Amino acid sequence: MARNVSDSDSVRRQNRGLVLGALRMQGPLSRTALAAATGLSHASITAITHDLVAQRIIAELEAVEKPDARMRGRPATLVGFNRGIGAAALFEIDVNRCRLSLVDYGGVLVDRIENPITPNTFADTPPAVFLAERLRHLRTRNVAESAGLRRVAISVQGILDRDGFGLKWSPIAHLAGRQFGRELAEAFDIPVTLHKRGRLLAEGARWLDPTLRDASVATVFVGSTVAMGMTFRGQIMGRGDEGATEFGHMNHVPNGALCRCGMRGCIEAYAADYAVLRTAYSVPETTTPAPAVPAHEYEGLIARAEAGERSATHAFNQAGRAIGYGLSRMMAVFDPSHILIVGPGARAFGAMQVEIRAALASALVCRINGMPEIVAHRDEKEPIFQGLLMKTLNDIDQGDFAGLA
Repeated sequence: MARNVSDSDSVRRQNRGLVLGALRMQGPLSRTALAAATGLSHASITAITHDLVAQRIIAELEAVEKPDARMRGRPATLVGFNRGIGAAALFEIDVNRCRLSLVDYGGVLVDRIENPITPNTFADTPPAVFLAERLRHLRTRNVAESAGLRRVAISVQGILDRDGFGLKWSPIAHLAGRQFGRELAEAFDIPVTLHKRGRLLAEGARWLDPTLRDASVATVFVGSTVAMGMTFRGQIMGRGDEGATEFGHMNHVPNGALCRCGMRGCIEAYAADYAVLRTAYSVPETTTPAPAVPAHEYEGLIARAEAGERSATHAFNQAGRAIGYGLSRMMAVFDPSHILIVGPGARAFGAMQVEIRAALASALVCRINGMPEIVAHRDEKEPIFQGLLMKTLNDIDQGDFAGLA
């Protein structure tokens, strides 16, 4: 008897999860469309949506008029998420800034706070204290919306520790070696999760472009660092958040330029913003990398390259060559149909693409199968934010609401 009850509960949870997942992916749907999207019977959809509406997880929306006036019958009634039943706080931390966003359960942005990060930020203020201060400020500004806060999720650069509450290493000064995720969770009594930027890039690319959701894609971030996320036929690749990929720290030139990580010859040491500036100004490769590069300096260098200035053009050619040869090595083990270039460096794609394509053309896989489609996505924040948003809301769907009695 106990086994039957357990099986029944598992099926029920799975079916509710299917419904919430379909709404998360496609937005508000009619019950008929939900049945088609999930493969569940109309009777099951009716029962599940009845329970979800009663529990205020979803709500019936205003009826939508049929586009064809000749079609008879009542307009379809859609169901969608009840935005007020929950919320999430999303931190995005990199070497230059910390951005905190409050989103409701429907995925709508409620409020946002952005603060600069300097090399001394986390030396002067412990990370957990810094993040807690901003989270309290956000909650004070949005008392009603933050009353239902269910998750805090943090996007970080670096390598996560085994417990996933801190970092073993990070290019962000004084952030590694501290269990700030655990401290924040204990201070607010809310689940806190840390996520690597590379995996969020892969997740966000799938959500931003529906045509890529089932494709094999390599998404490369170029800016303050160089990072990569990969999907294989729609599935995120990597050894979990603690591993993922470290594309930017793949060796490009043995004993070459000094990287922020302390090693020499990394792809990042030739392609990140600090590396491009170092090359453009003929600074020795062994010079310690700048801890942060102001956005206007990098943008200015892009403008100079676009204007044809030789030193700037050479610097971005070097960056494109490093990225291209890194991709060509990757394609010996993973053959994506698409490569997305995102981040501030996407705006310099025009200055890098010749070298990227030339390096890829040297790969045997590309000679046989042809070149992958290479696309520059010029909004560096959106793929990461979208990945963090959807991953967190999906966690709430499946962890908090799919199993409700």
